[in-house]
Amino acid sequence: MREAVFIRRNQERWHSYEHTPAATPEELAERFVALTDDLAYARTFYPSAPVTEHLNQLAARFHEQLYRRRAARRQPLGRFWRLEFPLLMVRYWRPMLLAFVLFLLFAGLGALSAAEDDTFVRLILGDGYVNSTLENIRRGRPTDVYGTAPEVSMFLYIAFNNVRVALLTFALGVVGGLGTLFLLFRNAVMVGSFQYFFFAQGVGLKSAMAIWVHGTIEISCIILAAGAGLVLGNSLLFPGSYPRGEALRRGARDGMRLMAGLVPLIVVAAFLEGFVTRLAPRHPLAVSLPTIGLSLVLVVGYFVVYPWWVYRRTTRLGLALTETDEEAP
Repeated sequence: MREAVFIRRNQERWHSYEHTPAATPEELAERFVALTDDLAYARTFYPSAPVTEHLNQLAARFHEQLYRRRAARRQPLGRFWRLEFPLLMVRYWRPMLLAFVLFLLFAGLGALSAAEDDTFVRLILGDGYVNSTLENIRRGRPTDVYGTAPEVSMFLYIAFNNVRVALLTFALGVVGGLGTLFLLFRNAVMVGSFQYFFFAQGVGLKSAMAIWVHGTIEISCIILAAGAGLVLGNSLLFPGSYPRGEALRRGARDGMRLMAGLVPLIVVAAFLEGFVTRLAPRHPLAVSLPTIGLSLVLVVGYFVVYPWWVYRRTTRLGLALTETDEEAP
């Protein structure tokens, strides 16, 4: 193979290795192995070429990172939350942003449909739910549905159901992202029509102060699960320089790591829905506003602001996943 062809086929991957921090220890090791293979080929056929020297320097850097990795193995779980998960969020910010934009679009479509057709909400939520909610509104307790079941059983049921929905949203990305988009569409339309229904009955603000106590985190996790599903779908449709099977394996691995980061937050949302939301209608200033505000800070801070801070810091230091415990953010 001519040197120019060798460079052209691999330079995009080398550039990615050099400028995008590895999101997992396994990926760091895979990059080092791939670079040593490239370096061995270059030394055989282009021993004096600049590309050989460049690959030698890059492989040496990754070799150093792998050895420095040993210092951080004492706290793998903390390292995941502190470094690996945020870097995954940065790497896949485009599908995450796309999922967020699509959710807003679909929710708006749901609200518009409910405004144009009085029967649309019944089609989406069911007659039984709508009738019981109308009765609660007439009694002056529009969100009473959140306070009727025992706290513990409600928490366990909601946690199980929401984890199931999130995992299914991710897993259906394996069909090119279409299954993920369908579930995102269905959930967003439901949220949009559901919220419009309360505003149409004149209790929109009162209902929102209760619903978004748990909904801020819950809906954010559904959007992020859809983003993970799009990561999986993209790996199948756009494998890049990898064989399609290998690209799908990598997409599934990164998607599962993203889901691992979301599951605890889904459980937190279920806890809020089971134990806290029922208190919101009686104590909106003491319960609703602080909980919604703290939830927004958590979601925006950990899923948006902190990942980019970690990315800039690791890129500047050139450490990626190789920081020692003393250098931890």
